[in-house]
Amino acid sequence: MPRVGIREVAAAAGVSMGTVSHFLNHPDRVSAEKAKRIQEAIDRLGFVRNNAGRQLRLGHSTTIAYIVPDVSNPFFATIAEGVERRAAQAGLSVFVANSGGDPAREDSYLDLFEEHGVRGMLVASPRAIEDRLAAIRGRGTPSVLVGQRASSPAQPSVSIDDVSGGHTAVRHLVDIGCQHIAFVGGPLSIRQVADRLQGASDAIREAGSATLEIIASEPRVIATGHKVAAELIGRTQGRRPDGIFAVNDLLGIGLVQTLATGGVSVPEEVAVVGYDDIEYAENSFVPLSSVRPPHEDFGVAAIDLLLAVLGETQPPPENHLVFTPDLVVRRSTARG
Repeated sequence: MPRVGIREVAAAAGVSMGTVSHFLNHPDRVSAEKAKRIQEAIDRLGFVRNNAGRQLRLGHSTTIAYIVPDVSNPFFATIAEGVERRAAQAGLSVFVANSGGDPAREDSYLDLFEEHGVRGMLVASPRAIEDRLAAIRGRGTPSVLVGQRASSPAQPSVSIDDVSGGHTAVRHLVDIGCQHIAFVGGPLSIRQVADRLQGASDAIREAGSATLEIIASEPRVIATGHKVAAELIGRTQGRRPDGIFAVNDLLGIGLVQTLATGGVSVPEEVAVVGYDDIEYAENSFVPLSSVRPPHEDFGVAAIDLLLAVLGETQPPPENHLVFTPDLVVRRSTARG
């Protein structure tokens, strides 16, 4: 069947093509009575808006891309909600792509979105990617680096102070009496992981008497937490840490589940604190204490920074926005 266009909708609704165009692009300019007739005609005829034509008239795309390393991780899903909500308010649509942490897959998405002429990109990457984004920016597509602070003044970024977050987590473990603390996570080639370890090491050094064991473990998922916990259960109690800082909540949840069901009391024998404060942390087998970034504000800040780069809003005082996380204390560290 031939594609239904604005002309057919206008004829069916008994209005001009210009009125239909106003209804689609500026609905506030159309009376309620005409808007009702147009919507009824659209529904009856099966009209689908030609966004490519609209973008051609506007002279730019109305779509942005958001590339994430793990769409199954609730942390990135929560940020995506904020991104989509704020983008919709600005009249933009969002394509969310999952790179799976694979550099080749990430590169293919970067190529794809640049070829399709998206208005801009939000890129959450576990690798050093600034040179790649600079080349894309030089060809006309701006981006915001999400989750790690950019080193170049020309590359806008939104990030978490993960050094502070790691320090907060381990300082809390020390304050509740933990002396033999394990850092569980990896790889250290990921900037966020390395920063969290640095903060943890700083807290241990300040405490003086506590020790820090690094247990390299990846991928950073619940199943890996189960595996690490099983190894710890197999140790004698004297060799087992009495506090664990898991580099994210998925690891922390897996650790708590296996430790608690394996006969190790949490938090009395082993206290566990995670990172990201995803929804499952509060509802895990033993509610998990966690370092909480500002989920609600993070995605919104990324979009606002991109809008500023595009000239849609006033630029913020800083090109690099850094958020300081807080600690949420729950049962997994609530000793005494």
